[in-house]
Amino acid sequence: MKAFRDELKTLLSGHGMPYEKVSIMVSLVITVIFSVMLGLNYAKDTPITVIDLDNSHYSHEIINYLNNSQLLAVQAVVNTPAEPKELMYRDKAYAVVYLPEGLEKNHYNGNKAEVGVFYDNTSSSALSGVREALNEIVAELNNTSIGTGDTIYGGVQLVSRTLFNPSESSSNGEVIGFLIFFSSMFFAFATLGMVPRLRMEGKMALHLRLGTAYDLLQRLLPYCGCWLIANFIGLVVLRFWGDINFSGSILLYFLVQALYIITLGMISVVMGWSASNPGAASSRMILFVPGGFIFGGYGVPMTLMPEWVRWVNQVFPLTWEFKFIRDVVFRGAGFFDFAVTLGQFLIYIAIVWIIFSRKFDKEQIEANQAE
Repeated sequence: MKAFRDELKTLLSGHGMPYEKVSIMVSLVITVIFSVMLGLNYAKDTPITVIDLDNSHYSHEIINYLNNSQLLAVQAVVNTPAEPKELMYRDKAYAVVYLPEGLEKNHYNGNKAEVGVFYDNTSSSALSGVREALNEIVAELNNTSIGTGDTIYGGVQLVSRTLFNPSESSSNGEVIGFLIFFSSMFFAFATLGMVPRLRMEGKMALHLRLGTAYDLLQRLLPYCGCWLIANFIGLVVLRFWGDINFSGSILLYFLVQALYIITLGMISVVMGWSASNPGAASSRMILFVPGGFIFGGYGVPMTLMPEWVRWVNQVFPLTWEFKFIRDVVFRGAGFFDFAVTLGQFLIYIAIVWIIFSRKFDKEQIEANQAE
């Protein structure tokens, strides 16, 4: 009993992780918040794009079938030849339906009317609703293509092609998702306790007296360098050991990774700022890292989330990271292909920097007044 009382006293002392609070927080987050955010239970209004080269009454009828499906939402209709993968940048479409020229003619001549579909397989679990809906629509179209009297109309045949990860490789999906997630999680563990540690070492007072927020930011750079090198090594291993499809520019990859990790570092320092010691700060990782994994498209398909969740999840840095991974690494997007997303992320970085610098300035003013 003496050992029990001693450990209970340590647990409640606040000198380490406040597990008594963390355990309750995890339970509430999992049971309440996640059940609300994942309340759809099915993929609703998955965005797709249609390339309609026939531009006929029959092709318009097919588009109406697609758009009336509860599982699909036609985001755009293109009447000129286009590269399907370019229509998928920035998660604008999870599938591209191709209606070829002569579709209506083949239908009324009694021939098979082939309809192409290109699937974005950067998130295979997000495609289940798309495949189900397209198969149901094709079956319904074929039931209405039998004709009346002596007239026989041709049915629809779906011809599919999977892009970016045709072999359903885990290296192009779950493995890289876990690589980024766990790397970010341990990076947060390493940086959350920075300010509490500097206070214990007496160095924070020196920063407040003589330094600026930029000086504190410099302390993150060694950790950021370790993260960049370690994750690049991980990608190299996946490229030669596994079969990862790295389609983009390595320079663009390092650009977005550098922006992401310095942003995550600032958020980590801010989140751990008020902790009494580094051990107490480490438990706060749950507040800003796992949410990005779960709601960023790897833990749960984004098509299963209500529309408001797709806006809320923008506050998690990992959500932005996974956007860049899908576009730059898997889809091979160029700079201008994801420039809109990058511009939005720069605004996000500016907001994080303002919060970071204001946090420093506020404590600096309080320290000067105390003197």
